[in-house]
Amino acid sequence: MNVLIVYAHPEPRSLNGALKDHAVRYLERQGHSVQVSDLYAMNWKAALDAGDNTAHSPGTRFYPSEDSRDAFAQGTQRADISAEQQKLRWADAVILQFPLWWFSLPAILKGWVERVYAYGFAYGVGEHSDSHWGDRYGEGTLAGKRAMLMVTTGGWASHYSPRGINGPLDELLFPIQHGILFYPGFEVLPPFVIYRTGKVDEEGFAAACTALEHRLDGLWSDSPIAFRRQNGGEYEIPALTLREDLAPGTEGVRVHVSTSIGPATR
Repeated sequence: MNVLIVYAHPEPRSLNGALKDHAVRYLERQGHSVQVSDLYAMNWKAALDAGDNTAHSPGTRFYPSEDSRDAFAQGTQRADISAEQQKLRWADAVILQFPLWWFSLPAILKGWVERVYAYGFAYGVGEHSDSHWGDRYGEGTLAGKRAMLMVTTGGWASHYSPRGINGPLDELLFPIQHGILFYPGFEVLPPFVIYRTGKVDEEGFAAACTALEHRLDGLWSDSPIAFRRQNGGEYEIPALTLREDLAPGTEGVRVHVSTSIGPATR
C-alpha cells in the first residue's frame, strides 16, 4: 500500500521527528511504499495568495475560491500545489503528523491544507441539487482512502478528557477529522496521540513506538470513526441539519457521529 505522511514539526531531532522516522522504517519493512511531505524541510509556502495561480493577471482582484478553481481546471497552479495533489492521488492512506499547538494545527500545516485542497480537487465537486449537496462528507475526490492523525501534546490525557480543562480531545480535533479529512471523502481512523511529551523517556519512547506500530498495522483494517454521510439520508437537504429522529435531545459535534467517537488511543 502507499502511505503519505504530511509532517509538520520544525525540529528533526524532536519526539515528532523520531516517531516519523520510526513510522517510515516500520511501514517500509512491512512492504509499504512511503512518501513524506516534511513541510518545514520543504520550506512550504503557507499563505494562500494570488501567486498560487500562475495565470493570475497582476493588478486584478484576487478571489481565493475562483482563482483556485480556475488554476486547478486550467493547469495553472503553482508546481508545489500540483505535486502535493499528486501525492494525495497516489496514497492509499494519509497520516497528518503534528504537535497540537494552540488547540489546532501548526500554521504551516493549515497552509498546506488551504493551498493543496483546491476548488475542484477537494471541494466544489459533484452534483449540487435539492437532493444532493455536492460530493462531500464521506464522498469526493479522496473517497476510498484512509486517514489518521498522529498528534503530540504536552498536556496530560486528563486535561483532554470529557471534563478536562482543555476540552475533550475528540471535540478539539473534530474540525480536522470531520472537516479537513472526512469532508473530501477520507475514512478517518481514531487518532494516535502521545501525551506529556516533555516526560517521554527512553522507556516511554519504546512503548510509544510499539503502540504506533500496532496502529500502523491497522491502517486498512481498523474501524473508522462513524461520521454520518451527508448524502446518506440522515440530513435534511438543503438545510443540512440532522433529522429530528436521530440523536434526539443531543446537540453539538457528537450528533454527527452515529456512535460515540472512539478513544484517542488504543
